[in-house]
Amino acid sequence: MTMMTMMRTLVIKTIKLIIIVEILILSSYFFISHAFYANLQVASLSSFLVILGSAYSHKKMVKSQVIQKNFVEDRDTLDSIDDPYSLYEEQEEDEVANVNFKELIKEERAKIKTLDFKTMKEGARAGVSLFRIVPYIFLILGFIALKNNEILEIGIYLASILLGIIIASIASKSLST
Repeated sequence: MTMMTMMRTLVIKTIKLIIIVEILILSSYFFISHAFYANLQVASLSSFLVILGSAYSHKKMVKSQVIQKNFVEDRDTLDSIDDPYSLYEEQEEDEVANVNFKELIKEERAKIKTLDFKTMKEGARAGVSLFRIVPYIFLILGFIALKNNEILEIGIYLASILLGIIIASIASKSLST
């Protein structure tokens, strides 16, 4: 199966999921009320877009780091899970006795990242993606629109955010493959 076929399949599955959820949300308009529908639609869609946009931008960032080989893999994955701080690694007594603690502290301090332009650029690249900014704008404008039209019901709105998070996490699972 080619990469393009896999991607097409993932997109089709995601679209089917969105259509099913949208049909259920639309049924709330006919069976409950217009205000309930509007709150449900705006909150679930905006939280869906926020989670999906964050997952997609994170995936792009990780892929670019892997392509640039900006990662260090020095331990086995299972070993890092079992012993994340290397507490159980065996060290010879001579090695432990000959450790210069002042040099060790200097080395560890040098490893700590300080706030400089390079680290700010890396953090900004992850946070200032259009896939993250546009959904947040939609979230804010949707909330303001509901409030200005006096149909905002905060209980329904907050519960509907959970629906969007659940649907987006299901959709983003397929994105991570």
